[in-house]
Amino acid sequence: MPRTDKPEQWDERSTLTTMLQYTRDTAAAKCEGLAADDAAATPVASSPLMSIAGVVNHMRWVEHSWIEDTFLGGPDLGPWTDEEPDREFSLGAETPIQQVLTEYADVARRTDAIIAAHDLETRAERPLRSGEKATLRWIIVHLIEENARHNGHLDLLREIADGTTGD
Repeated sequence: MPRTDKPEQWDERSTLTTMLQYTRDTAAAKCEGLAADDAAATPVASSPLMSIAGVVNHMRWVEHSWIEDTFLGGPDLGPWTDEEPDREFSLGAETPIQQVLTEYADVARRTDAIIAAHDLETRAERPLRSGEKATLRWIIVHLIEENARHNGHLDLLREIADGTTGD
């Protein structure tokens, strides 16, 4: 199915889930035809962990963390540790890009099922740093913002890698 930001229906849930999927699909599109070395490369000296595969792996783990850990109250299964708090970035660079994309798609499917099963006003099991418990709506919007920001990083990293540009 082609990447689109147009929902089938114009209600709030359809709009939010379509935009979330659009940001996921955009990340995957940035990886199409990408050489393995380019996926793992970290070309920005000021961000030595930032590779294309690392950014996509980060997006995957952030979505898992917000939906399965914070919203549902599940265990923190992320690869980060106290010694290496950004492990998802370095782990991504060590993992074949197709595997990273497959694992991200798996998380997305679980997320979509969780979103479908809950009202947008449902509050997360775990509180934010402020002590408040976010609504599912806020978490979805936060994921869209997070993904959109990282898609900008992917744009630049892909252009550096092999000159590929596009929307």
